[in-house]
Amino acid sequence: MLSKHTLLGIVFFLCIHLLKAQSYEGLLTDNYSGVHGIISNPANIADSRLKLDINLIGVSAFFGNNYLGLNMSDAFKDFGKTFDEAKTTPKTNNFLASNLDILGPSVMFNLTEKSAVAVYSRARLFLNVDDINGASIDKEGGFNEDEDFFINEGDVSGEINLWTEIGASYARVLVDHGEHFLKGGATLKYLSGIHHAYIRGTDVTVDYDATSRDVVTTGLLTYGNDASGSEGDGLSDFFTFGKSTGIGGDLGFVYEWRPNHQDYKLTDANGNTYLNKGVNKYKLKIGASITDIGKINNKKGEEETYDLNKTQSIDDFDGMDLEDGLSNNFDTTGPTHESADTGLPTALHANVDWNVVSKFYLNLNSDVNLQGKHKINSNHIRSEVALTPRLETAWISVYSPISLMQQVGFRWGLGLRAGPFYLGSGSALTALFGNSSKSLDAYAGIKVPIYQNKLKDRDGDGLKDDVDECPDTPGPIENNGCPWKDTDGDGILDKDDNCPNEVGPKENNGCPWKDTDGDGVLDKDDDCPNTPGLKEFNGCPDTDGDGIIDQNDRCPNQPGSKENKGCPDTDGDTLVDIDDDCPTVAGPVSNKGCPEVTIAVQKQLNAYAKTILFDTGKATIKPESVAVMVDIIQILNEYPNAKFTVEGHTDSVGSNESNQKLSEARANSVRDFLINEGIAGARLTAIGYGEEKPIASNTTNLGRKQNRRVEINLIK
Repeated sequence: MLSKHTLLGIVFFLCIHLLKAQSYEGLLTDNYSGVHGIISNPANIADSRLKLDINLIGVSAFFGNNYLGLNMSDAFKDFGKTFDEAKTTPKTNNFLASNLDILGPSVMFNLTEKSAVAVYSRARLFLNVDDINGASIDKEGGFNEDEDFFINEGDVSGEINLWTEIGASYARVLVDHGEHFLKGGATLKYLSGIHHAYIRGTDVTVDYDATSRDVVTTGLLTYGNDASGSEGDGLSDFFTFGKSTGIGGDLGFVYEWRPNHQDYKLTDANGNTYLNKGVNKYKLKIGASITDIGKINNKKGEEETYDLNKTQSIDDFDGMDLEDGLSNNFDTTGPTHESADTGLPTALHANVDWNVVSKFYLNLNSDVNLQGKHKINSNHIRSEVALTPRLETAWISVYSPISLMQQVGFRWGLGLRAGPFYLGSGSALTALFGNSSKSLDAYAGIKVPIYQNKLKDRDGDGLKDDVDECPDTPGPIENNGCPWKDTDGDGILDKDDNCPNEVGPKENNGCPWKDTDGDGVLDKDDDCPNTPGLKEFNGCPDTDGDGIIDQNDRCPNQPGSKENKGCPDTDGDTLVDIDDDCPTVAGPVSNKGCPEVTIAVQKQLNAYAKTILFDTGKATIKPESVAVMVDIIQILNEYPNAKFTVEGHTDSVGSNESNQKLSEARANSVRDFLINEGIAGARLTAIGYGEEKPIASNTTNLGRKQNRRVEINLIK
């Protein structure tokens, strides 16, 4: 009979391939995860809620497949039946996977307000089967040598890798513009390969004939490991450190939207501003990172490619393991090579974290493979999307990741962080309550977290409680955190009340309204607060009683109409008296309300003036001319704004000089008479022309008489 261990070992190892599940699922979404944050994104440790975090030990283990579906609730009844009665789903591309992630002593701490570093130690193991034909493992107890069987594996591949990491991470705040916050980080890690083995098969088949007991195999198989030729059980090679080394790295960025960033800035009594580093400040956080960039350069390992096209007896495989079965029964296709380098499971991680309300968050995370699936000895992840609601505080967080993993399907887990302890699973609830769970995982650990100081402001007034004189009642910083008083109870705070001890309205800055002029109308309603007035005129006076308040009345002491702005128009010439030079006589506006001197009036004046008689050779007006002067005065009074020249003229008898003086004297004599009788002096100008302007011949008595005259002419 073909050895069950030999045949299943060959089939199993032909199909080893990596499936990487996210380690510590749920915990890595926590803002208080501390040093664990570098696993998914090194930028996480900048502006951390912890100022120091020391991880003592943490272990995360995972198993997943698409062949075996378990009902873990049966394990509490009969553990043995859990696997015996498990539902199987044979496919041509079945896979099995296992992952062990041990985070050893590690520390994270803040360098400055904007930067942080972490140093960590880590061991990682990946073991899995991929693209295996489910019919190959759907046999209970091996294969019966008395029956024919055929196995068509096709193209298969697989790896097992175990290595350690010593890493250092640095992260810092790149942008802090209040509402917009960005940080970045990088990890550099030294890799030490401990053990690796891999295979890559092409068109592999196994055909067994029970009658002849011959087994016909086909295809090519490449097999490499780091323990070939070891003696004994190989443990000495398995735990040889430093034989294979490499350098790896991670790079990440995190953006935070902080619409209420001002709420997280507190002030002390001196006005100094402090950022409350002990609390989360974002409404939305978006992270992106690339992890596990690099490879391990394997040394002293061997790789052989075997030609499986051969017919031989099944007895040739009896009692042999995989390596012996290949080397003793098949020929190689070429020389032995050094084993291939181990490629790290390079992946892209995108993360969105939404602070729904208070301490409740909703996280959406996706992991995308960036490593070629069929590249030999290269680890890679299967894409996964997880939605994780969580309740988060400094000392305790509870989270429940709900995820879809490529080919594994739906997973639902539960996790808890309580002070220094953390444990959880990304599939615990699916395994317990589902009837066909295809993955199992769990993690647990212990750490020493030192949290950032959380500045307290119980009343939310922006002033720290330790300097707030009223820590339970909001108040302004300028009043030491206490609310302003309202001594007079008028609804206006004392700081804004100009009369804090007297009740008054807001529109008067807290002071009662005054009545400055004592007219019974309050200043707020008084259009003339400094002048007593009438209530019907909003406190303004109307001295002349014409219905127009004094401040709008051009003639406040004379009644007038509204059309004339409170002024009278006595003569009705449309020009109010105050602007009318002749208020009692109607006249055109162009002449300032006075009548205009006509040609007829001008002739009348000169007719009168020519009859004025003087003593011979003198400027004295004879008494019989007084009546004429009265007539002239009457005419001048009818045109009060008109101005006139009083002109004196003589005949040619006598010298020019004496005639000039006589004419000037007689003109001034008439002007003085008119002024003495009430005619304004500004209206009259006296001029003497002597004998220069005769109106008749000086050769006759009649002519000389006509030339001796006085004229009164309008100045135009």
